[in-house]
Amino acid sequence: MKKNIFIILILPIFFQISVYSKEFDEEAFFNQYFWREVISLSPPDRPKIGLVLSGGCARGLAHIGVIKVLQEEEIPIDIITGTSVGALAGALTCSGIPVEKLEKMATEIGWTDLTNVSATSVMGLVLSDRLLSTQKMEDYIAENIGNKQFHELNIPFACVATDLRTGEKIIFREGQVSQAVRASANIPGLFTPVEYRHRLLVDGGLVNNVPVDLAKSMGADIIITVNLESDFTKTNINNVMLVFNQAIAIQSSLLSREQLKLSDIVITPQTKDVAFYELWRSKECIEAGIVACRKSIPEIKQKLIGQTYKWILKKRKK
Repeated sequence: MKKNIFIILILPIFFQISVYSKEFDEEAFFNQYFWREVISLSPPDRPKIGLVLSGGCARGLAHIGVIKVLQEEEIPIDIITGTSVGALAGALTCSGIPVEKLEKMATEIGWTDLTNVSATSVMGLVLSDRLLSTQKMEDYIAENIGNKQFHELNIPFACVATDLRTGEKIIFREGQVSQAVRASANIPGLFTPVEYRHRLLVDGGLVNNVPVDLAKSMGADIIITVNLESDFTKTNINNVMLVFNQAIAIQSSLLSREQLKLSDIVITPQTKDVAFYELWRSKECIEAGIVACRKSIPEIKQKLIGQTYKWILKKRKK
């Protein structure tokens, strides 16, 4: 009732301004008013927003830029799903780590912080097929978020891994977060599979690099997807590892097309020329995420405003 009275009182002022000011933007005025009303609501009074973070190795640092802008613009995020590096960014965000700290972590992180990569271990990989380990990744996540279980996170979260024996998609929504993220981001052929409940788990990008369907199954009504594809034509394929990574990237891209069709908004940071191992290009990737997300903000707000009022009208009719 109070909101209706407010609108009645403000309408005469609005019409006076619109008559005497050629620069007055009526649409922007009402959008701003309705936006403040929408973000004051919580589900089930408004649609739930799901954020889907794709895999992409080093390109995934762009997720931080996207998350930064969404928070600055007060876009409410109710659910996050992710694969591989998207799982890593999602888990850290859902645990409540400030985006400023994520930026700092991104500029400092290297492969030696996440794996046992060294001259000796790489030589073992080449000469005797001894795969590298990502145990450090699990330790790194646990160090930053604690030994949290999924139900202890601030925002509902889920991630995807692949069962190397059966090819099944494994969805993590319970258990220890650090182990699940490690499994989701475990590149096959390079790192030892993660043993979990008699399964051998590797990177979820093999089966679902953009887990939009997972966000929908968790109750997301509006889905924002951050898609990080590489430019296959620019990859310098000059060793076995790069050839293998290229094959995985192509497969992931093909599988992602149907998932992207299920998204309401797709944000595509321009990071296609960033190789999967170039973690040192973090600032460049974060900035690409910021730029791409800012371009999508008007569409996101318009979508949420429109869906919320359709939601309210539908409820009233019932």
